[in-house]
Amino acid sequence: MKIVLEEIGTIKTSFTHLKNMPVQPIGGRDHIGRVVLKDEFKAGLKDLDGFNFIYLIYYFHNVKDYDLTPVPFNDKTNTKRGVFSTRTPVHPNKIGLSLVELLEVKDNEVLFKGVDILDGTPLLDIKPYIKNFDYVKDPTSGWMKASLSEVQKKSSDDRFIF
Repeated sequence: MKIVLEEIGTIKTSFTHLKNMPVQPIGGRDHIGRVVLKDEFKAGLKDLDGFNFIYLIYYFHNVKDYDLTPVPFNDKTNTKRGVFSTRTPVHPNKIGLSLVELLEVKDNEVLFKGVDILDGTPLLDIKPYIKNFDYVKDPTSGWMKASLSEVQKKSSDDRFIF
């Protein structure tokens, strides 16, 4: 079965190169980004301004291939991991997910904070973070042992640039 997804907008950020970007939204917590929705989708932004966090779902348009056993950025042991146990961009379908802080909704634009996304990235969807749906008490993080401070400071290198 072939699945076709439609780009509903574009994500605008200050990051124009894959190298030296934050690797998670927490690392880009002080960076501001903007979503520009295509005009035909702007009615879908109605009521979004009542939420303070949203998920941005997007397509890693500059990732050319996938890797089923990458070494993730935050793996202190530099061990190859199964791609589905990572948040790397080299998944087979190249879909990205970022939980960001919503700052403003105006016309067909969404201003947000917590940028770990390359400028010009195609947006596939926006979903609100809803505490009663999404909150998980005491989650485990598998192999990922990096501290919050380490994750906040981690920048990308060239390992996923093909």
